[in-house]
Amino acid sequence: MNKLLATLVATLFAGAVFAQATPATPATPATPAKPAASAAADKPAAKAEKKATKKATKKAPKAKKAASS
Repeated sequence: MNKLLATLVATLFAGAVFAQATPATPATPATPAKPAASAAADKPAAKAEKKATKKATKKAPKAKKAASS
C-alpha cells in the first residue's frame, strides 16, 4: 500500500511539473488604450476660446465707434 501511495504522489508531482512547462515565447503585454477623455476635454476649452475671440471681435467695432464720436 505504501508503494502504491508513493507512486500516486510521484505521478501527481510529475503531472504538475509537466503542466507548468514554460512557454516557448514569453507573453507580451497588450498596448494600453489611449484615453478618449483627453480629446473630449479639449473640445470645451477650444469652444470657450472660440467664443472669447468671437466676443472680442464683436466688441472691437463698437469700441472704435465710441472712440470716434
